[in-house]
Amino acid sequence: MTDFKIEYLNTLPDDISEKIHQGHIMDEATGGIVCNYKMFSLLVKNNDGTAIGALSAYTAFSEIYVVDIWIDPNYRKLGLGRNLLKELEKHFSDKGYNNINLVTSQFQAPDFYKKCGFEIEFIRENKYNPELTKIFFIKYFNNPNQHQGILKDINHDTKKQR
Repeated sequence: MTDFKIEYLNTLPDDISEKIHQGHIMDEATGGIVCNYKMFSLLVKNNDGTAIGALSAYTAFSEIYVVDIWIDPNYRKLGLGRNLLKELEKHFSDKGYNNINLVTSQFQAPDFYKKCGFEIEFIRENKYNPELTKIFFIKYFNNPNQHQGILKDINHDTKKQR
């Protein structure tokens, strides 16, 4: 085995990030898959232009992953979080994606996500601090044309046989 060294870095240098990105693209293409990774945000502003809420997310393969939702405390309980999730769903509903995923902790808002139509997919229990138990949610799109993440020149029937 070759000698090696592992370093802890706060961020990767751009050239290494690009090398990793290109490596993933090659690996995925070999299996007929494309990642189509893209970060994006939805922003809510009040009438004077002040940011009062935001949703950060990314696309990858056939899924949308919500990273964070934040509403200014002075504007909570007005439906802004629900409207952000509705806008997210509306934006992606006919674009070939399979689902929206998100994770929340027990102390945060699991009941809110249930009310927004998300289903519990998995719970990762924290036995020592139950308030930090993680709840994994999913909401499926009801659209049979789910083509995101599949390279267009690959036959879908061939993919199912693998």
